[in-house]
Amino acid sequence: MTFEYVPRGVCARKMVIDVNDGIVSEVQIIGGCHGNSQGVAALVKGMPVEEVIARLSGIRCGYKATSCPDQLAAALKMYLANEAK
Repeated sequence: MTFEYVPRGVCARKMVIDVNDGIVSEVQIIGGCHGNSQGVAALVKGMPVEEVIARLSGIRCGYKATSCPDQLAAALKMYLANEAK
């Protein structure tokens, strides 16, 4: 399932995430730090959704209360909540 998420409190403008059978198969982060976004996307590819959430939740970007990795975790939490319905 592919879904879009609009992150808050970060430079990125949109995240397009593809999850199949509980595994992150693709992530595209639009806006923000291009190299870091590509790195995060490559690292989470093939990882279970729950593991991505556990590893990325709570990461901060400088003085901000959140970060692009934290927002990716938030998007996946939202995905899990919608799947449970």
